[in-house]
Amino acid sequence: MNDSTPYVVRLVEISLKGLNRDFFEKRLKNNIKSKLKGCRTQVSKQKGRIFFEIENSCPRETVEMAFSTTFGVVGYSRCLRCAKDIEVIKETARVLLQDEPFSKGVGTFKSITKRADKNFELNSYQIDCILGEVVHSEYPDLTVDVKNPDMTINCEIRDKAYLFTSAKSGPGGLPVTTAGKGMLLLSGGIDSPVAAYRMAQRGLKMECIYFHAYPYTSELALEKVKTLASLIAPYLQGTRLHVVHFTEAQLWIKQHSQEDETTLMFRAAMMKVANAISVQQEAMCIVTGEALSQVASQTLESMSFTDSMSEQLVLRPLVGMDKQEIMNLAKKIGTYETSILPYEDCCVIFSPRHPLVRPDKEIETQHYVQMEIEPLLEQAIKTAQVFDFGPDGKLRIQTN
Repeated sequence: MNDSTPYVVRLVEISLKGLNRDFFEKRLKNNIKSKLKGCRTQVSKQKGRIFFEIENSCPRETVEMAFSTTFGVVGYSRCLRCAKDIEVIKETARVLLQDEPFSKGVGTFKSITKRADKNFELNSYQIDCILGEVVHSEYPDLTVDVKNPDMTINCEIRDKAYLFTSAKSGPGGLPVTTAGKGMLLLSGGIDSPVAAYRMAQRGLKMECIYFHAYPYTSELALEKVKTLASLIAPYLQGTRLHVVHFTEAQLWIKQHSQEDETTLMFRAAMMKVANAISVQQEAMCIVTGEALSQVASQTLESMSFTDSMSEQLVLRPLVGMDKQEIMNLAKKIGTYETSILPYEDCCVIFSPRHPLVRPDKEIETQHYVQMEIEPLLEQAIKTAQVFDFGPDGKLRIQTN
């Protein structure tokens, strides 16, 4: 393809797949291409590498976003391609070295050549030596470190010569949709976006549910959650946010349950709603951001009770993580600053002073049934709003 730039994509976990490796690679290619809509793209596979030819008019930030947010990509590099002639390769290397990380001119480096074309006149070691001389001629202060270099210059001899520098990191894992579909409880806090990231990394496609209790939770709280949905949407290959209006249900629970049970009953009702929407949307599981013993409602007894409200499998990818680990990952994926904005959570605003932390499942199930809240939950499900975010994180459709 003329007027295009090749990018090489590195795989790790996908490379370990056996007979179904093609299935994972196809999903990966489609996921990346969905983020490059409007850009002419050609994809090819050459002996363990996937190459993307992307037209030069495609904005660099669009390309970077596509690779850096797509699970299955361990690393990626922009390549320079040239004829399989050592003098041409040397001149191409000089052009490549003008860009980061080599342009800083300090640190250590290593040359790595892979000669897929065994008929090429020089072997890999000889090419490495020549490229090392080119680096030294451009940046005399750089030193060689073959074990732990700060940067690498790579050359692959294939149908042509491909040169690229140290790979930028991708998120790794497996392509989204390869593990099925789930429903995420998105609260607006730090934890649930991180839970989405962790499960998407294992190939799970997710839609989101948010419980809105206006006027007790403000419209700013809803906007915050919509922003979080847009931030995680690229990792999820797009997502739909189901906004459930929960005020009447919460007021009913507050009036018809014991004070120390209210948080537990809120969560039970939420799980009932999540289960129903999950079934509607043909999801196979529910994902929450709960971590064991982080707050009073996150005991084994409480989790066991709320799980009993769902026919679907409930997954808690953060259950064994401490808060600092979760915060660090939130900062890495870019959701932390939005998550800490001081807007209300529908459970917190009605939280009792001394919540029940060791509930008896049988007793609490009886109390839940006695509330007779199902008609209110059915109405909340019917009136839910849906916001559809694309793989680029932009809002595409809103339905009332």
